[in-house]
Amino acid sequence: MNTITMYKYHGLGNDYLVFDPNQNSILLQERKIELLCRRNLGAGADGILYGPFFEGGKIKVNIYNSDGSAAKRSGNGVRIFAKYLLDAGYIKEKNILLTTKSGDVKVEFLDEKGNEMRVNMGAADFMSASVPVSGFVHEIVNEPFFFHGTLYNATCLSVGNPNCVIMTEDVSAAKIKEVGPYVENAPCFPNRMNLQFCKVESKERLKIEIYERGSGYTVSSGTGACAAAAAAYRMGLTEAKVTVSMPGGELKVEIAQDGSIFMTGPVEYVGTFTVAEDFFS
Repeated sequence: MNTITMYKYHGLGNDYLVFDPNQNSILLQERKIELLCRRNLGAGADGILYGPFFEGGKIKVNIYNSDGSAAKRSGNGVRIFAKYLLDAGYIKEKNILLTTKSGDVKVEFLDEKGNEMRVNMGAADFMSASVPVSGFVHEIVNEPFFFHGTLYNATCLSVGNPNCVIMTEDVSAAKIKEVGPYVENAPCFPNRMNLQFCKVESKERLKIEIYERGSGYTVSSGTGACAAAAAAYRMGLTEAKVTVSMPGGELKVEIAQDGSIFMTGPVEYVGTFTVAEDFFS
């Protein structure tokens, strides 16, 4: 019987399966991704990292949500994939460049085994056309939106993927699970939306809960942490360096003078999974 081999990692509880096309002959399609990510029936994951693909001297990875939809970028996913490349012997360098659907990402390994990394996520873009948000083109910072019959002030920005950050004292899993589906699928967000509820605990510390398009509630998100930090800094609520606390753990986020967002955090290897090819039939 033919089998499919995958490698599972997590970044602060945000788990991904690495599906290496150089080791598996089966083509990865939307329905197969959804099946693999099911926690009760499949291997279980928040998404799949499909790669590496080597094109024009670059290392490319395709990122998918658990519902099979494509994701342009994932902060935890980028760190996980970089660790896999090191573990699998594809790379030996301390600094590497990965190509995602939203562009190149620079990764620096902070230890020999690649368990801790610093990633340059690029600059945040608050322009509505870049996020995107429908309507006239302008920067969306602390503006009113109606979600699920309630008025919220929200900041919308792109950090390689679309994010909506709401500053609130009620940062709870129950609340974001309630509001998240309405924000994700709001008509003003043509490509759907990731949501972060964010509480400013101090000038150097944020607490967030996350609801991701295509995956739902998740205990951590690298891009979500970067989006929350960028939004809070833009609103003058924090310093340039903050610790972002999530149910899965903490990430360090720094906004450089040129606007680049640097994220520092861990990755852990879970195990190798083999799935019967008949699983997809």
